[in-house]
Amino acid sequence: MAPNDETGPTVRHTPPPGATPPPTGPPAAEGGAGQGARMPRWLPRAMVLALALVGAFQLGTWAFHQLIGLLLNILIAFFLALAVEPAVSRMAARGMRRGFATFLVFFGLLIVVAGFFTLLGSMLAGQIIKMIEGFPEYLDSVINWVNTTFHTDLRRVDIQEGLLHSAWLKKYAQNSAAGVLDVSTQVLGGLFQLLTIALFSFYFAADGPRLRRALCSVLPPARQAEVLRAWEIAVDKTGGYLYSRGLMALISGVAHYVLLQALGIPYAPVLAVWVGVVSQFVPTIGTYLAGALPMLIAFTVSPLYALWVLIFVVVYQQFENYMLQPKLTSKTVDIHPAVAFGSVIAGTALLGAVGALISIPAVATLQAFLGAYVKRYDVTDDPRVHGHRARGEGPGPLTSARRLWERARDRRRGPREGSGREGT
Repeated sequence: MAPNDETGPTVRHTPPPGATPPPTGPPAAEGGAGQGARMPRWLPRAMVLALALVGAFQLGTWAFHQLIGLLLNILIAFFLALAVEPAVSRMAARGMRRGFATFLVFFGLLIVVAGFFTLLGSMLAGQIIKMIEGFPEYLDSVINWVNTTFHTDLRRVDIQEGLLHSAWLKKYAQNSAAGVLDVSTQVLGGLFQLLTIALFSFYFAADGPRLRRALCSVLPPARQAEVLRAWEIAVDKTGGYLYSRGLMALISGVAHYVLLQALGIPYAPVLAVWVGVVSQFVPTIGTYLAGALPMLIAFTVSPLYALWVLIFVVVYQQFENYMLQPKLTSKTVDIHPAVAFGSVIAGTALLGAVGALISIPAVATLQAFLGAYVKRYDVTDDPRVHGHRARGEGPGPLTSARRLWERARDRRRGPREGSGREGT
């Protein structure tokens, strides 16, 4: 009896030579990975590197936001050091030690600024005392004007009692008392900021050659020449910018002196110098600070004079912003008036008051530095370059207008002549 599959012996078939034997193990499950599949070796390293980069970016962002005040102070100090660089270099070229020359320049600036503010403080204190002593008379004149104009019956005693017992005055006094600590903190912070700027600017000016050598030591010779040229351009443009600011301060001081002298305001020369210096060298709020003091002094003479001073300050500021400043900066800093105006707006939007102060010299330096890498060609002698239309391209605007007027005149004459011939 022939053996069957169940009882008979197992017959093994040997594969032919060269053939691959079939796998003997169990088949792999569908959709699953094989037993030998592993995670790529580069994947953990890539994940760790990505997490490290994200952490470093977050840490850098946090550190930048924490140090942005210090960075702005260093930026202001650098431009201040560029401004005093010519004076320090001249004194050092005559044999004086550079550190001592820098000390003399800063000491002279300190004496000028301290003397100026001391004179203004004494003048302002005297005027405030005078205003407080004459406040009842001012109040009586205002009440009389109101009674005469509006036919009212106001009295100074009633107004004083109403103010003393008003809830608004009590609330204002409480808020003022609570804000004394905040004001003191802001004053101390401002003084610390000024000291920081002065210290960094002193070191930048005194160690300018050493700083340039340290910067050039890590650059190849070709780059060293570019850095030194950029440094020299920055010194020239910053000096030109300060010269333009000083010229605008002089013009502003003379204009306000003429007004104050014509109105008979006391301390007109000192107030004119105050307006010129503060409005030009204190960004953003300098105009308001400069105009507030003359208005206050003018109010002690007459409230109408204070109104005239306010109107003049506003009108002159518009004239300076849109006409005087662009013209002067275009000649001293050598940039276009539109570029100067746009740079001030952009600097204010990016860095606030600091950006408004340093935007023009920074843009002028960048423009002069990049101008050496722009290749320029001779312009062809074409009338269109000068704004004239070339011949053969059509009539000019005057010729076109004259032709249109002649055509309209001929059209009006045509119907009139036809009606005349029909009537005959």
